[in-house]
Amino acid sequence: MNLEEKERYARQIMLPEIGGAGQEKLKQAKVLIVGAGGLGSPVALYLAAAGVGHLGLVDNDTVSLTNLQRQILYNTDVVGKAKVTHAQEVLRAINPHVSVLPIFERLTEANAESLMQPYDVIVDATDNFRARYLISQNCQKLNKPMVHGSIEEFKGMVSVFNYQGGPVYEDLFPEAPESQSFDGEPKGVFGALPGIIGSMQAMEVLKIITGAGTVLAGKLFVYNAIDCSASTLKLN
Repeated sequence: MNLEEKERYARQIMLPEIGGAGQEKLKQAKVLIVGAGGLGSPVALYLAAAGVGHLGLVDNDTVSLTNLQRQILYNTDVVGKAKVTHAQEVLRAINPHVSVLPIFERLTEANAESLMQPYDVIVDATDNFRARYLISQNCQKLNKPMVHGSIEEFKGMVSVFNYQGGPVYEDLFPEAPESQSFDGEPKGVFGALPGIIGSMQAMEVLKIITGAGTVLAGKLFVYNAIDCSASTLKLN
């Protein structure tokens, strides 16, 4: 690290659990974020700010007005622009030491393995079961941790799957619930909720990379914003 980086990350480096060694691990780490929307926005912002050296963003969507109530990477001026392209500009402005690769593609069975293979950690910031199962299957195939987040209305969930022999996503959802669309139909979301859940996903990524604290593997964190309640469930 140069002097500018040491100053930039000073408040993080002073943590005994992180230190210079942990910061160097962040600098070398490669994280793929699948989905650059409500969850992907805070995940990408915090990982870039923390100094994760290599970020990949997978999303084939463009910015719309309906996104702006919760997707904090974007603003009114970039409506119609590819999300990953603008996200790259924002993240590089926050931290020029971070390499950001925009991948303007939809994750499919044909490209999932090749897109995920170069990365150390995969973040599931998607909004449908098809993508989640695809991410999970390839994380198992490639032996990579899957940091999952999901939101709907006032509720959100966070967990880490396929981590050091722990449970996988299919252990929680062997199949998509009948009440949910497999491909994902638009549902209402309370504006600040993805900020909470996405920030927790970013925290889990940082813990995986640095080895600080206890990773949320084998557990499911459930948050309900409407009454500010939270619980952590153990997964078998």
